[in-house]
Amino acid sequence: MKGEPQMGDLLTSNPVIELEGDEFWPLSGKPFFDVVLTKTNINHLYQLVVPGKFSATLPSCSMPTVLTFRGKNWEMIYHGSSSYKRLDNWKVFAIDNNLKVGDACVFEQLECSSTRLVFRVQILRGDIPSEFLDKLDGDNVDAPIVLE
Repeated sequence: MKGEPQMGDLLTSNPVIELEGDEFWPLSGKPFFDVVLTKTNINHLYQLVVPGKFSATLPSCSMPTVLTFRGKNWEMIYHGSSSYKRLDNWKVFAIDNNLKVGDACVFEQLECSSTRLVFRVQILRGDIPSEFLDKLDGDNVDAPIVLE
C-alpha cells in the first residue's frame, strides 16, 4: 500500500534518532561505559582511558574509532595494546564540545568490528561550583569531591 513502509525500507532506514540541544535518549541495550571528567581528561594531557571493566570487552590492538554526538563525527585512534586502553585525539572532541571538570560522558558502543569502533556519546553537564574547582586534584579516583 502507498504510504506504508515496505520491508526494503525498514532494512535501509537509519534507526538512530538525532536530537537537538542537550537532550538525552535512552540507551539501546548495547554495551556502554561512562566517565566523569577530571583535569586529566580535559587539561593539557587530554587523556581518556577506557575503564578497566569495559576495556576487557574491547580489542587488544589499535584501530580507527569514531565518536558521534549531535550528528557530528570525531575520528580518533583507539589503542588497546598498551597497559591501559585509551582514545587518542580526544582533545578535539573535548574542546569542540566545551567539556569541563565534573561533566560526564556516556559512550555507547554502536560498532565493534575488526576494522573500527564507533561510540555514540551523551554529555551530562556537571556544573561543579567554581569554589570547589580549585580543590579538585583530578589525578586519581581516590580523591573524591566531598560536599559538606
